[in-house]
Parts: sequence; C-alpha cells; structure tokens
Amino acid sequence: MNTYVILLRGINVGGKNKVSMAELKSCLEALGFSRVTAYIASGNVVVQSDKQPDEIKTIIEATLPKTFKLDSELIKVLVLTHNQLSDVIEHKPHGFGDQPDKYHSDAIFLMDITVADAMTAFNPREGVDTVWSGSGVIYSQRLSTLRTKSRLNQAMASPLYKSMTIRSWNTTTKLLDILNTVATNKEV
Repeated sequence: MNTYVILLRGINVGGKNKVSMAELKSCLEALGFSRVTAYIASGNVVVQSDKQPDEIKTIIEATLPKTFKLDSELIKVLVLTHNQLSDVIEHKPHGFGDQPDKYHSDAIFLMDITVADAMTAFNPREGVDTVWSGSGVIYSQRLSTLRTKSRLNQAMASPLYKSMTIRSWNTTTKLLDILNTVATNKEV
C-alpha cells in the first residue's frame, strides 16, 4: 500500500466549488482509498492506495464533478508520491521558507505543464518577488511588507495558471508531516 498526497486544484477558492472536507473524505473512502486524511479546506488530502498515481488522478477527476456541484474546468488533481513531495522540500532554494515573518513563501505545483513553460507566466518585481524553478514546482517568495506590489497575481491571471496549484510553504511541509504519519500507520 502506497501513501500519496493529493492536491485538488480549484475547490473552495473564492467561494466557488465548495466541497466540505468531511464529504470529500467520504467520497474518497467510497472510491476505495484508505487512511484518508484531509488538511485544511483548500484541497489537500493524504490517502493510501494500491493504485498508481495516474490511475488515482483519473478516478478522482472523473468522480468529483459527478459527486459535487463544481465548475469542472477549474478542477485538476495532482497526485504526489512520498519521494516527489520530499524532493520539493529537500531541494528548495537556500533559505526559502526560513523567514516566515519576512516573506510569504509558496510552492506552486505544476500539473501537465513543463517548468520551462510555466516560468513564462512569471514576471517577478525586483525587490518584491523572487521565483525559482524546481522539479515539477516553482518556488515563489514575496516580501511580506510589499506583497501588495507583488506580480504573483499576473501569473495567476495567465492561461497557464490552469495547470498550477499553489500551497503555502507551511502547508507544503505540513503535508509531508501528515504523509509520514499516515505512512507509518500512526494516528493523525
């Protein structure tokens, strides 16, 4: 049995595509996933399954619009293995996420898009934004005191953004903690 992190893009954002985590958990359990653990209402779930990531993605993307009232164009699913999520955290840029009082730090996970293509959506403002490419992820950091001057919203307005989903660095690291707990069969 493998343990995965599932990132759902497009649910519970701006009052759209509302899905309660309890209902999502029940839905995933009905699909045969075990140890289903949701984390905050922005579409973060840890599950155990004997299925492969591509199969999990296909099943969940097909089921969500049938189960919940959703604008399905916005919905995408990314399934990450333990190694993939660990690599995102282990290979972060030097100092990234280490000063949460000074910077807003996010991991922007890519779905069906290359890093090179995704990077074209970003136009960081000098002295405010910094972006780095990673493996299947873009690291984005904004100076907290100047975050209203950030150009991250320009990237979010790009058509390429439909192939991205953002998680705060705190959420990203917490998901690895939950994944490790579930994988070792401890109580979450």
